[in-house]
Amino acid sequence: MIDLRPHIRPGDGVWWGQGSAEPEPLVDALLDQAGDLGPLRAFSGLTWNPRLGTDVPESISVVSYGGLGELRRLSRAGRLEVVPCHYSALPRLFAQRRLPCDVALVQVSAPDRAGTVSLGIGVEYVADALPHARTVIAEVNERMPSTAGTPRISLSAFAAVVETDRPLREAPVRDPDDVDRAIAAHVATLVEDGDTLQMGVGALPDAVLDALAGHADLGIHSGMITGKVLDLVDKGVITGARKEIDRGIVVTGAALGDAVTYRRLAGRPVEFRPASYTHAPSVLAQLSCLVSLNSALEVDLSGQVGAEVGRGVHVGAVGGQVDFSRAAALTGARSIIALRSESGGASTVVRQLSGPVTTARTDVDAVVTEHGVAMLTGCGLAERARRLTAVAAPAHRDQLARAHP
Repeated sequence: MIDLRPHIRPGDGVWWGQGSAEPEPLVDALLDQAGDLGPLRAFSGLTWNPRLGTDVPESISVVSYGGLGELRRLSRAGRLEVVPCHYSALPRLFAQRRLPCDVALVQVSAPDRAGTVSLGIGVEYVADALPHARTVIAEVNERMPSTAGTPRISLSAFAAVVETDRPLREAPVRDPDDVDRAIAAHVATLVEDGDTLQMGVGALPDAVLDALAGHADLGIHSGMITGKVLDLVDKGVITGARKEIDRGIVVTGAALGDAVTYRRLAGRPVEFRPASYTHAPSVLAQLSCLVSLNSALEVDLSGQVGAEVGRGVHVGAVGGQVDFSRAAALTGARSIIALRSESGGASTVVRQLSGPVTTARTDVDAVVTEHGVAMLTGCGLAERARRLTAVAAPAHRDQLARAHP
């Protein structure tokens, strides 16, 4: 167990990487030693560490860009401070010290012969926040893949190091079901050969990637990727041959998957870049065939998207949805929102959103459910409502129809 007292001062702000790149031994040490460290403010992104849902001492206040993974439990308990922001804003927020950034906890690969390490599968906001940390503490994990795309870091940059040889935590996933596959089949009709894709992670995005197996020369520029992207790379479907920038390269900020996925990264044309590149408007504007695919909790009858709050609890985030949706709608090919038509028996196409507007109706070209595609571009409000009602669950269409002319 590392003693954090020499490195963390009362009142400090502490942040760490997310997903499989979370340095869990260091985070657990922080939680265990919280009583000796004084009050702290901590920034966490997506986490599957169960302790961050149930075992956060009162002396640590947790802030995040959303209620992802185990942070949903903190949100339900009223202990999560959510900063609504676009993912592209995180680099600036760290630079301006508006987010906790005194001490960084990172997970890195084993060093090479020159004594340098890689941020592995979790570059994203980590690479952007590192220059603003007073102190950096690293978990050097033998099983963290060494990846390309960002400069390597010298071991001398770390104030302290913990060496581990543990498997990376795997993303909790479910296999796509018939509804996912029906939505994916509709989405696939909106993607053309040579398009560059951005999408999230989960059963539905995986089903979409399966449905794109017959396409050609697709590109990837996305905040996150899964093993399904590597499958299409191996099949020659994803080549990036027609991308205007980073031709032939899969560009991402992070990878989420299992141990097999992480091992497969070696030798494939995948580069991990910081959020200041993957989500930058100036970069995305160069991808004229960009297709963004994002999900939602609800879509209202004008096409506004809610993807953050469900039943009063933060269960999602703004994340990169708006960054990519706006770029795809304005300077790219098309912006797609895909979702199941029902959740818990309730319609996800609604008269009025129950939470905040995440993505404006002006940045949505198409809404897709298992019942079809509602193309919204160029449509007035009455026509949008009719088209969205037509792809809602049949049991709710009459009620929705009464809500518009």
